[in-house]
Amino acid sequence: MDWNLAYTWLVIALLLGLGELASGALVLLALAAAAALTAVLAWLGFALPWQLLGMGVFAGLLVPLAVMRIRPAFSPRGVAYGTTGTGVEKGHRYTTLRRDFDDASGIKINGDFYRIRLAADANEKSGETELPEGSCVIFQDFDGTTAIVTLATPEEP
Repeated sequence: MDWNLAYTWLVIALLLGLGELASGALVLLALAAAAALTAVLAWLGFALPWQLLGMGVFAGLLVPLAVMRIRPAFSPRGVAYGTTGTGVEKGHRYTTLRRDFDDASGIKINGDFYRIRLAADANEKSGETELPEGSCVIFQDFDGTTAIVTLATPEEP
């Protein structure tokens, strides 16, 4: 059995497919599919420059398809990745928590803990970073990784 360039593309496709197991973003899987399609080009006898061009075209088509169309089907409902800090949470109510290891006051947004600071116009306690656990606050903005909040009145049932 002679070694063929198609086998090289298949090995690349398999390695990218194995790499996808570690990432989970479907980008490496799309690249693996592109490499497998490029192996078909090599098997059909296309020269290396055409194979590389084919790999680029296949990757250019499959990666956006995987990221924008296929990946959302595997994401949990209600999760909008990459939105924390873009203003989507502004005006939402949160309940303060205490972090275990340093007893810091904060809120959880999309599963991540953020330390809090009261907004400057909140009241005489402006700039305060410690609130009792269970306090109801309204998220305003981020200052770095600190969530700027205002005190809220408890919601009526």
